[in-house]
Amino acid sequence: MKFKINNRFKAVLGCLLAVGLLCSTPSFAIQQDSLAKDSATAVAADTSAVADTTAAAPAATDSVSASTTAAATPGAAEQVKQVDPQVYKNLTYYVLLFLIICTIVAVVGKVLSIYELTRKMNGKYNPFANNTFQSVLFLVFLVAFFGFVYYGYSVWGSWAWRSAVTEHGKDLDNMFIITTVIITTVLVLVHLLLLTFPYIYRMRAKTKAYYYPHNDTIEKIWTIVPAVVLTVLVLFGFFTWRSITNVPEDLQKSALQVEVLGEQFQWQVRYPGADGVIGKRNYKMTTPINSYGIDFNDKNAWDDIQASDIVLPVNKSVRFHIISKDIIHSFYIPDFRVQINAVPGMTNYFQFTPTVTTEEMRERMNDPKYDYVMLCNKICGSGHYNMQKKVVVVTEEEYKEWLSTQNKYFTEDLQKEFVNVESKETTTLTTASLN
Repeated sequence: MKFKINNRFKAVLGCLLAVGLLCSTPSFAIQQDSLAKDSATAVAADTSAVADTTAAAPAATDSVSASTTAAATPGAAEQVKQVDPQVYKNLTYYVLLFLIICTIVAVVGKVLSIYELTRKMNGKYNPFANNTFQSVLFLVFLVAFFGFVYYGYSVWGSWAWRSAVTEHGKDLDNMFIITTVIITTVLVLVHLLLLTFPYIYRMRAKTKAYYYPHNDTIEKIWTIVPAVVLTVLVLFGFFTWRSITNVPEDLQKSALQVEVLGEQFQWQVRYPGADGVIGKRNYKMTTPINSYGIDFNDKNAWDDIQASDIVLPVNKSVRFHIISKDIIHSFYIPDFRVQINAVPGMTNYFQFTPTVTTEEMRERMNDPKYDYVMLCNKICGSGHYNMQKKVVVVTEEEYKEWLSTQNKYFTEDLQKEFVNVESKETTTLTTASLN
């Protein structure tokens, strides 16, 4: 009975294979014919284009109007909506190709089962041979895996890794390196044990496995050691982050103050003027002219400076005031190891000291066009990719020279608007008092 079922199975698959071959040959021929027609059409179009260029202008106008009329007819629109029959033929071809592949896999499986049955009948079958073969494959995979890990660290690591160019960035880099060393060690040990044990303890003739149901020592090791390591890493990260964000008050006041406003989909930058104080901002003051929403009732805002780029003096502490106008964004400068969210309705701060100028970094990278860049690292909408701002680190003299050439936010148009608003408010108050 089993023999008859196998024969029927092979007969059905053989018929499917024959039908697939018969159908695939015409589809290939049709595809070649369509390619030939397309090439002939392209050649004819090129010839007609050359002829049209030598024709007179009225003839060209007539041809354009005729083509426009033809394209506007309902019949042409219906032809465009029709599905090409070749699509169905291609679908049939790929379905049959899938069935052929399944047939080949089934045939190979049957051949292997026949081979195994033959060896059993001849008394040469070894039930443990497959265990050795598969365990050796594990060892081969282990060697290949370690090779790819080494390649990833040596090649891709050098592409992705650059030393930080800020003072606090060195601490973050040390924390990252220590974490990487720990997880790499665990990776190597786990895979070494995982892929060598199947070979060492594979089932063989005249061997018996030792049944070991419980071991408290092993369980304590794999519970306590990871818990201690993770606790150390968490505390290391906590104190590192605390040292970066908890800046003494005197250092906060002495640092250069820069405000960055995130909105869909751009960043706006505001520097303080000669007074060194950034003026207040009130979202109710936002107008088409005053898109930043600066409150010019605060006289500290009158000399605030707007900048197209973020320019910072080297080796000088900078304190960023990060705010958002609409939704959550993320203030992110990869080379500086700086990232913090810009949240609507609140101000976040990040203070750091750049240590490498842009020109020095270009020499390191051997790239005269390299620039630091500030990005939004929080997906904030369709234009998220466009939220970036160039960051330039220069010397103290270059920074002062650049700052003297920047424009103020309180332009003449804003001054006129501010005066008009004040006069209206005064008139309103006077009328209200008379009433």
